[in-house]
Amino acid sequence: MIQVRDGELHQLALLFERHHVALYNYYVRQASDRDLSEDFVQEVFLRIIKYRHTFRGEGEFLPWMYHIARNVQIDHARKWGRETKYDEETHDQICDDPIPDDHVEQLQNVGMLQKALAKLSPEKREVLILSRYQEMKYSAIAELLGCTVEVVKVRVHRALNDLRKYYFQIAGE
Repeated sequence: MIQVRDGELHQLALLFERHHVALYNYYVRQASDRDLSEDFVQEVFLRIIKYRHTFRGEGEFLPWMYHIARNVQIDHARKWGRETKYDEETHDQICDDPIPDDHVEQLQNVGMLQKALAKLSPEKREVLILSRYQEMKYSAIAELLGCTVEVVKVRVHRALNDLRKYYFQIAGE
């Protein structure tokens, strides 16, 4: 990113290749809208170019990038007057290929997990997506959210407890 900041814009292609899939998955898990997620990813990289001078190189790149990603989502919500809602009925599956019989139970569990995730508040869903799906370190999440690592640990713990509760409600146990 330092090279991009210093004017070597062709290096942005490398950053895009490394991070566009993770960003896309972040947005899809947040809002369940493939088209909007693709638009958001494009907007993030446009803003990276626009605000490259603000990257100081002192911290990690990922929290800085996800900070931009959060702002893109917030700006969209402000513009359209509402938050993007997670719609479990139109949630895109990872794969549209025919499903072998031995994977049906696993996919049912994944479906129940997705429904439970959809019931979480946006804040709890975000911290779980960042920590579990995006595999960000707690220190990077803390930097992104502007809090301490301990606060992130508590938020993840509470989000996991709520997720577990919702999952078992959906499963009927």
